[in-house]
Amino acid sequence: MTDSTLLVFGSDPAPRLDRLSGRARVVFADEDSLPGLLPSADALLVWDFTSDAVRDAWPGGGPRPRWVHTASAGVDRLLSPELTSSDVVLTNARGVFEQPIAEYTAGLVLAMAKDFHGTWELQRRKRWRHRETMRLADSRAVVVGSGPIGRAVGRTLAALGVSVELVGRTERENDSEFGRVHGNAALEDLLPSADWVISAAPLTESTHGMFDARLFGLMRPTARFLNVGRGPLVVERDLAAALRKGALAGAALDVFEHEPLAGDSELWDLPGLLVSPHMSGDTVGWRDALADQFMDNFDRWAAGKPLLNVVDKRLGYVPVP
Repeated sequence: MTDSTLLVFGSDPAPRLDRLSGRARVVFADEDSLPGLLPSADALLVWDFTSDAVRDAWPGGGPRPRWVHTASAGVDRLLSPELTSSDVVLTNARGVFEQPIAEYTAGLVLAMAKDFHGTWELQRRKRWRHRETMRLADSRAVVVGSGPIGRAVGRTLAALGVSVELVGRTERENDSEFGRVHGNAALEDLLPSADWVISAAPLTESTHGMFDARLFGLMRPTARFLNVGRGPLVVERDLAAALRKGALAGAALDVFEHEPLAGDSELWDLPGLLVSPHMSGDTVGWRDALADQFMDNFDRWAAGKPLLNVVDKRLGYVPVP
């Protein structure tokens, strides 16, 4: 495919695609030029995965890319009905973000359990106040999302001695790693005894707004809630209400319904809430890793080989075997 056209949506900063020199015509697009360039592209690299532009501009018929790759784990911002029902192959960045997100989550859990925030605040005030902190070993975590990110989170927490219950779309017995994966129907029974509730699920029609007042009401007042999945999984006003009335001991959000978080959002000042700017998976060199992953898949595509990380567009994620 030496004469193929690769359309790259997003160029800030531009991906390093050196290996494609002489093998493909690389064209960059922004939100304004994207609709006009899509029909002439053989493949599309969605480098700016924070935008809805691809979903909005996707052609309903006629010429279109045969392959779309997004430099993200989530694909919800891409999936229009036309793309979902088409024969276009969609791949994602599975394999790049899982362990960094798991490490970030473990860091949040440790910081909350050991009250690092309180220690830093007391140091700032030059106050010597001895406290007792929570023991992580034998605490219990419910991780919602049984894909690669949820599994990496569960595996990392288990290494700290946390007892992990993994929840997925459907129940599976005899899981090689966790013994059992609970179905979503079991979530209500699992929440009341959880010390940590971690949202790492993909965003689909069935998971949109799943963490609402009802589920927060099932959690114990000493529990902490963390979202490292997708922002719209959480009804933010319900989480705010739970924190204000002391129904939860704390929470951490790395993703939000609207990003960037507005300066006048109530979330900034909620008691017990740690806000981070969608950075849990972003470690030094992450963009180079994303570019290398795409180029490896481009090699397969150019050779007519099966692509890696093919998304089931109707499910909204890469199925776990």
